[in-house]
Amino acid sequence: MARHDARNVPAKLLGLLLFAASLLLRHGTSGQRVKVEPELASYPGQTVNLRCAFPDLTGIQLTMVTWIYEPKDGERMNIAVFHPNYGPNYPESQMKGRVAFKPSPPELSSPSIEIRDVRMTDEGRYVCEYATYPDGNEQGITQLVMLAKPLNSATTITAIAGPQPVVVARCESKDGRPAAKIRWVTTANGNWTEKSKTGADNTVTVTSEYRLVPTAMDNAKDLTCLVTHRTQLKDESLPLKIAIQYPPVVEIEGYDGNWYVGRTNVGLLCKAHANPVPFSVEWKSMNGVMPDTVQLKDKELKVLKVDNSVNTTFVCEVQNTIGTTKEQITINVRVTSLPQKGATTGSIIGAIIGVILVMAAIGTGIAMYRKRKNKLNSDRPPKHKPPPPKKTTSSKIRSQPFMPVNVPVTQEPPLHTQYYSTQSPEPVTDLDGYPEEDVDGDLGSHDGERYFSEPFGWDDPRNNDVPPPYMHTNSDNNGNLPVSRGDSFVSSAMIV
Repeated sequence: MARHDARNVPAKLLGLLLFAASLLLRHGTSGQRVKVEPELASYPGQTVNLRCAFPDLTGIQLTMVTWIYEPKDGERMNIAVFHPNYGPNYPESQMKGRVAFKPSPPELSSPSIEIRDVRMTDEGRYVCEYATYPDGNEQGITQLVMLAKPLNSATTITAIAGPQPVVVARCESKDGRPAAKIRWVTTANGNWTEKSKTGADNTVTVTSEYRLVPTAMDNAKDLTCLVTHRTQLKDESLPLKIAIQYPPVVEIEGYDGNWYVGRTNVGLLCKAHANPVPFSVEWKSMNGVMPDTVQLKDKELKVLKVDNSVNTTFVCEVQNTIGTTKEQITINVRVTSLPQKGATTGSIIGAIIGVILVMAAIGTGIAMYRKRKNKLNSDRPPKHKPPPPKKTTSSKIRSQPFMPVNVPVTQEPPLHTQYYSTQSPEPVTDLDGYPEEDVDGDLGSHDGERYFSEPFGWDDPRNNDVPPPYMHTNSDNNGNLPVSRGDSFVSSAMIV
């Protein structure tokens, strides 16, 4: 018997485990079987539709459905009930008369409700709860968020310069839902605080104050309030200018340390800035007597002619509604003027170096221009044409320098280019590579003549009357050997 019980224990335990697992599975999934929207947002005065459904009825029998409202602060309340046999019912609540099942008559598998003319106080959790058999109650929860666009504003608070931190600006986001977020952007060295206040209709007013230790340097600095809220597509920017009032800050200009006896038309200028603007600027002398040569006009103290009476201390006193500030300067009248400062050695050296650089630049430009011009000229044919050779019958004439008969010898300068030849072919010049082009690059004639690219020779009718300086061809050599290098010669200058 004991063995039999021992064998049955695992089977009983396994059954209990399976039953517990089924219960856990049912309870674990019960919250997902009721289908609702997790969150809805609405503005006051609108109509909202809270949907609920039980799509999977496998093994479940629906008995009744109840809508329950759970405010953020307060007790939960039933606002709508539906029973298939007794129909819909709407208990006493703050929504009675504004809530109803949709569609009407409702269906137990999809008992959605509609709330008209929603208010800010309607915000909270709405529970769609089913009574089922055999599993008991199952529910789904929808969070209704009421939205209210706030009214944002910012203002500057004028402060007086001092050692203690004070409020210099205030930014407010009024009657918003949910509460707005405020931050400040500025180059001033300060910080801000924030506080919220909830109204009777659940709207929230957020106020932020910016504080700093006020100084004259902070006056007119930019200060911007940025408000972030769910109803706004982007942050609202509210720009301001910090307003700090401070007494005058005074400075005297015009004294160069070279006031000498007899100097004319010199003076002092009293410069001051303050907030608010100064209403009084007054010049005084420390000895109580203002020199006769001094003229006063607002901020200016003008000395017509310097003398020993100007050898004193002048005081400029500036006043505004915040306070009075004085600044003084002592004048030391000299007997003679300080030596005038001429051009320094550095200036002279700099000027010389500048002239040298300019001249070097000009010289470099001229040299580059000439080099370029010479290169262009060297790449083009010469301006003159050398005398063409003439056919002769005597090899002796061809082998000796030609000397014209009865031609007077003049002292004309030699040709720019001399031609040498130790071979039989006729000489080749640069004219062969530049057909019909003159020095300037234009096609045409030069000095009334036209040059052609064909090589000139014995048959040129224009040149038959001019004997060549030297010519040796194989056809006229009559079997003689070519002229040796020792027989070569340079032709004498020809007059062209």
